[in-house]
Amino acid sequence: MSRANHGSGLGTGTGTGSSGKGPGQGRGAMRPAGGDGRKPAKPTGTSSSQGMGRGLIAPSARSVALQVLTAVEQEGAYSNLLLNGALQKSGLTGPDAGLATELVYGTIQRLNTIDYFLEPFVTKGLAKLAPWVRNLLRLSFYQLHYLDRIPPHAAVNEAVNLAKKKGHQGISGMVNGVLRSVLRRKEELRFPEGMDPVQRIALEHSHPEWMVKLWIRQYGEEAAEAICRANNEPPSVSVRVNRARISRNEMIRLMEEQGLQAAASKISPDGIVVHSGGNMALTSWYREGLISVQDESSMLVAEALDPRPGMTVLDCCAAPGGKTCHIAEIMEGRGRVLANDIHPHKAKLIEDQAKRLDLENIDTLSSDAMQLAERLDASSFDRILLDAPCSGLGVIRRKPDLKWAKTPGDVAEIAGVQRALLDSASGLLKPGGLLVYSTCTIEPRENAEMVASFLNRHPEFELAVDEPAGWSGRQPLEAAAGRVEAGLQILPQDAHSDGFYIARLRKKSEGNG
Repeated sequence: MSRANHGSGLGTGTGTGSSGKGPGQGRGAMRPAGGDGRKPAKPTGTSSSQGMGRGLIAPSARSVALQVLTAVEQEGAYSNLLLNGALQKSGLTGPDAGLATELVYGTIQRLNTIDYFLEPFVTKGLAKLAPWVRNLLRLSFYQLHYLDRIPPHAAVNEAVNLAKKKGHQGISGMVNGVLRSVLRRKEELRFPEGMDPVQRIALEHSHPEWMVKLWIRQYGEEAAEAICRANNEPPSVSVRVNRARISRNEMIRLMEEQGLQAAASKISPDGIVVHSGGNMALTSWYREGLISVQDESSMLVAEALDPRPGMTVLDCCAAPGGKTCHIAEIMEGRGRVLANDIHPHKAKLIEDQAKRLDLENIDTLSSDAMQLAERLDASSFDRILLDAPCSGLGVIRRKPDLKWAKTPGDVAEIAGVQRALLDSASGLLKPGGLLVYSTCTIEPRENAEMVASFLNRHPEFELAVDEPAGWSGRQPLEAAAGRVEAGLQILPQDAHSDGFYIARLRKKSEGNG
């Protein structure tokens, strides 16, 4: 699968591929630059504004990729947002836009492996290079080492030309020398024998060692390596049909008539996996409200909530509205879905999605989810969805920056927020009602352990013993169903979808507590 589809949802405003509720990347997303590729070194050298502004350069796939990678490192911004803006500004389309996307995501995904191999070739060390030079070497090495379809001489020549335009003769000579040395010794670029599992997996699949160590402890070595391997694969492009407007079979037929390769999702009855077709949010089907862009794992959440026509449903942290709208679609436009988000501009995104999909049973509210219990009546909702802010470790395939930006402390920090949100939201549920807690992470402290702790504090709740119709018959979910005691823990390798957690909690009926 081409990684050109990796950014297929960029800039659409839908954001429904994952929860998008993780904490911001305030520390910068690209870290490894030390001699061993595993211990980050603080970058030094000139800023991106020095050297980057030497004359106007006609945009090319490599110059756009270089611009994005340098900004990601220095500003700590999200690569998908930067790339989308850079592509629009540059005017690159088709294969050129695809190559720029490949270079950005591929370089970030393989960052510490690239740095590990590059380091011996740079006399003064990667960390001492100007950021734009360091990233020029990185994206060039990615082409030489990982992309078979690009002739090596083309990758080297383009890098040298960029270095000449952005820097000076000394820099272009150094870039030329490093890359030609890499080519001469390409067959020697191997990992040493006898590495311990953590080091080996971290380098072979380019993940931070702390993350690999964590996953080995939680899931075992084999599963941890499978997680890392899956995180480096291009994500699927999947859409959700608006069941209120069209059936899945009819939508697939329309796609095939237009020459697209599309197949029914093996996870969600409302999902379609599109194997070719580019940005589905730019299609007339999207504009007309027949489909929404959403990851397959994410589609399970509304189904788990079991919303029914006429019910009153609360979505506590709803933006940008993908799950909210799915809930409303299942309810056939009857009843009420109250979608809350702390940011007014994000609540507006939900309204825009509802309007696009012609859903009139959605109301929006802009409030801190922690304070909903103060604004809404206790025991007033039949269903509550808490798609909680999380570390986002299940969506690294879509957001490779995350694995370099996160620290072990992030998990502990966000877990406290999740705990408070669960405690607050639970009081708004009617007896006999259902609360679904979901995250786009694979971290047990945020998931199964969080739910177990909640049940200990709230004896009026219990795990819902029933499961949505059809879950037991879906092969990709079988491994996930038995992975943890409480809830469904999907890992990225289970079905080539996002890592996701879903737990269904029922409030005991009065007299059963």
